[in-house]
Amino acid sequence: MRLINHERNAIDLRTTPVHLGLGSRAKPVEGFAWDPEVLQAYTAAVAADGAEGRMVTIFDGDGPGDHWERHPSGDELVVCLSGSVTVTRDAGGVPDRVTLRPGEATVNPAGAWHAVDMAGSASILTITAGLGTDHRPRSDTRPTEHVGTPGPQAP
Repeated sequence: MRLINHERNAIDLRTTPVHLGLGSRAKPVEGFAWDPEVLQAYTAAVAADGAEGRMVTIFDGDGPGDHWERHPSGDELVVCLSGSVTVTRDAGGVPDRVTLRPGEATVNPAGAWHAVDMAGSASILTITAGLGTDHRPRSDTRPTEHVGTPGPQAP
């Protein structure tokens, strides 16, 4: 995993996220993977950006998400690119759902537990404050205590 300066070629955000950092810098993340070792290397490489760093990526999927997550360092923007997605947030034990169609977006507030479900084949673009991201397995119950995998993760 390495951050690339001044990439001139097309970037596939499905395989190569872009890190937005301090000084209005945008750096593709070559060799990125949703693997604990790579996530640790990414977190170390962008540590100087602190809570202001953001990861931009595209996710394709079909069906319900398998986890809850929250981003304590900042808000997350979720943009529907294709299909239909429902973002569910835990608002004090009450599910707060918003359904997005292509071109529509929602903001997950900092610290809010949320999950993303895709109705059929769908794609989303996320801009995430990944520092300190937490995850919990998805179940019919709402997420509770702070337990998770630190670092940026899939929405």
